[in-house]
Amino acid sequence: MANQINTIIFDLGGVLIDWNPLYVFNDLIPDAERRKEFFDNICTMHWNEQQDAGTPIAQATEERIALFPAWENEIRAYYGRWVEMLGDANHGTVEILKSLIDSPDYRVYALTNWSAETFPIAKSMERFQFLHWFEGILVSGEEFLLKPQPEIYEAILERYDIDRHKAVFIDDNYKNVVGSEAVGLKAIHFTTPEKLAEELRQLTVNI
Repeated sequence: MANQINTIIFDLGGVLIDWNPLYVFNDLIPDAERRKEFFDNICTMHWNEQQDAGTPIAQATEERIALFPAWENEIRAYYGRWVEMLGDANHGTVEILKSLIDSPDYRVYALTNWSAETFPIAKSMERFQFLHWFEGILVSGEEFLLKPQPEIYEAILERYDIDRHKAVFIDDNYKNVVGSEAVGLKAIHFTTPEKLAEELRQLTVNI
């Protein structure tokens, strides 16, 4: 087949790695309403994404404290206890990754929204040694780009000479799936390893 898939690109957080700030903040802010205020108005997901796009963590932290001094302890904990927000690997997805890595038929890469400062920490951890299996990883914080911006998909395609018509991208965030498809890169919306395996097989990917 002319457009047979030969390259698989994985997102990391939510697909291969469990990450959840509540692992820290359920205990740090036990009151549910106060915790909701913190995530809705103080350290929001949009704020977190700015560090994934390259804003230095120290700068972002101090700026947030200047705006919300009463929340200083909680704001500092966001990155000060960041490692505790990492859960386990998604072992079902890691098994799929391993089967693709072991096959001579596929090239395997990763494209992740992740701070350039915290990603090396995860990569050095024993339970995430599969991060060393990829032929290449494009980290948003190193590129000053962010999914679903079209430029970040173009960047990984160009850097690793990937034919978008023979590749598929996997992400748990639907807006990133839409962003991928907008540049002509086929995408799978990840929900479970079992569903991912099924959808890859439908694309005639052997796992």
